[in-house]
Amino acid sequence: MNKITELFKIKYPIIQGGMIWNSGYKLASAVSNAGGLGLIGAGSMYPEVLREHIQKCKKATSKPFGVNVPMLYPNIEEIMKIIVDEGVKIVFTSAGNPKTWTSYLKENGITVVHVVSSSVFALKAQDAGVDAVVAEGFEAGGHNGREETTTLTLIPMVKEKITIPLIAAGGIATGRGMLATMVLGADGVQVGSRFAASLESSAHDNFKETIINLKEGDTQLTLKELAPVRLIKNKFYQDVQELYEKCPTKEELIDLLGRARAKRGMFEGDLIEGELEIGQIAGLIHNIKPAATIIQEMIADFETARKEIVNFDF
Repeated sequence: MNKITELFKIKYPIIQGGMIWNSGYKLASAVSNAGGLGLIGAGSMYPEVLREHIQKCKKATSKPFGVNVPMLYPNIEEIMKIIVDEGVKIVFTSAGNPKTWTSYLKENGITVVHVVSSSVFALKAQDAGVDAVVAEGFEAGGHNGREETTTLTLIPMVKEKITIPLIAAGGIATGRGMLATMVLGADGVQVGSRFAASLESSAHDNFKETIINLKEGDTQLTLKELAPVRLIKNKFYQDVQELYEKCPTKEELIDLLGRARAKRGMFEGDLIEGELEIGQIAGLIHNIKPAATIIQEMIADFETARKEIVNFDF
């Protein structure tokens, strides 16, 4: 057992990212049943929808699972109460100050992990009392850090500063990628994009098919004035770029973004006007598979790569 498998009582140090519109109970339970740690993505759920997914996840798996909570959520107090009432034992927080909720969660017997994009925020999370941090490089899909630090440089920088367990995220979809981050100091990995293109993902089939046909350069980090987000270059993305040519105000960007555009793209399958969030690693994702198969293949690839390194010479 390493620090992550011991902390969460799981078989493999692989955490499924709590992605909005992708991470319902079906994906979370499938990952947990396969030996990883599944996360329900609360960011796209009304409170009672989250309660329903937690209850269904408890029925679908006897293994540990958790909930990912963006702390900018408008119903955050109700969300946290539901998590405690339903007996969830693991919470990943993001997009906010970890001091706000960590003590409350830990007082209720919950293991807390916070997502960061820099060593400065990793230290703040550690000081807030979290049990581990996820350090996410800017290769990742969805909302991202403003520092634009790559996973390759971020992991050793964070490892140098903290003493609690470290989970790497951003650009990881293979066992070789997993091994690379662990060589750099990570104790485990969080995988998002690869699980977005799984059978159990709640994303629309249109979005999944788009993911497996992407190539390098087909995504871009944008909307930094609002909250940096990595998007597929579809019509909506092009509309954003055209607006940038006019030096838009923040209000004009908000007006273009509108409401529920991420749901429209990833969950409802509008590939033209929808917001399609995915990581750069999508260029290595060529098929849609069951979550259990993804984990099995990652572990096999990890072991093969580890043996190759042992025999490597120069």
